[in-house]
Amino acid sequence: MSETDGFPRLVVPQERVLPGQAHPPPEADEEFLPAAPDVANIFLGGLLALALLAACYAAATVVLPIVIAFVLMLVLQPVMRVLARCHVPRGIAALLIILLFFGGSAGTGAMLAGPAASWAQKLPEGIPKLQERLHFLSKPVAGFESLAQRAERLTNISSQSSPLTVTMVGEGLSDRLIDGTRLVMSGLLEVVLVLFFLLIAGDTFLRRLVEVLPRFKNKRQAVEISQQIESDIAAYLITITLMNAVVGLLTGLAAWLCGLGDPLLWGSVAFLLNYVPILGPMIGVVVFLLAGLLSIDALWLAFLPAALYLGIHIVEGETVTPMLLARRFTVNPVLVVIALVFWYWMWGVPGAVLATPMLAVVKIICDRTDALKPFGHFIEG
Repeated sequence: MSETDGFPRLVVPQERVLPGQAHPPPEADEEFLPAAPDVANIFLGGLLALALLAACYAAATVVLPIVIAFVLMLVLQPVMRVLARCHVPRGIAALLIILLFFGGSAGTGAMLAGPAASWAQKLPEGIPKLQERLHFLSKPVAGFESLAQRAERLTNISSQSSPLTVTMVGEGLSDRLIDGTRLVMSGLLEVVLVLFFLLIAGDTFLRRLVEVLPRFKNKRQAVEISQQIESDIAAYLITITLMNAVVGLLTGLAAWLCGLGDPLLWGSVAFLLNYVPILGPMIGVVVFLLAGLLSIDALWLAFLPAALYLGIHIVEGETVTPMLLARRFTVNPVLVVIALVFWYWMWGVPGAVLATPMLAVVKIICDRTDALKPFGHFIEG
């Protein structure tokens, strides 16, 4: 302690350095980490997220087409800007884009309807052939059935109980098909209408959001998030579509070389299944295995289409596509699988296709919001 002007002052002793001894390196600044959000805010945010998810589940027939329209808008917006630079009116440009997109999809579906129907007719006739070729699995299956029967006998409480009368209540197959077709057509109409007006509106929603935000920092943050979401999601979907097209082309060529027949159909199947991460290729391997067993006589050659498809998917899914998307998307693969299962439960196959883009959108928002940066760091791969 020393005294200056009557006030005591603490004197910190300096570290002594011996002759010839190097000075100790200065302590590195600690890495800046955002402060953890308040527990009450986390609780309220969790309740809001649960309420939104419950609303999305309950109103899936309305919410899902709107989400699909927004995702398609992110992909088609660059084309819209190109047509706007060519002085094409926004209404005509939006109508032209929608006609080309959905018209091409409908034409492709009509082209593939014939081969798909012929393979569907072959399936009932090929079941005995599949049983004959897969006879080596009969013993494990029989063992499993006997084990299940024993378990059923052990869990049977009373063998003398009166049989229950089961009455089937519900719609028939034809009614379900009619209802499913009606839901698909109404959802498709909603997607087209919402997408048309979104393309016409352009950046109107973003401008209105920027106008109502109170601070300049919030305005700039909203613009950055919007631009990042549009660029990243569009780049992701375009890259995935191009890689899926390459996978479909190579798969169709492999099917033609193996003598599977209908290479356009099998290439389209591989193209569509590749939009669903993990589960899609697994289903594809089973489909190509069954197709090979039904149409190729030599047993060793019947496994070749599935093996080639699996090899193409491994090269594309484990090497090429991650290398192309590594700079934009570094998402934890465990969370990708969880999101895939969750959104499949919520919305079916469309939810599984949208799972990865929606997870990427959540990460972009969290990375650019101070209170949510810990969650963005958790999502990062």
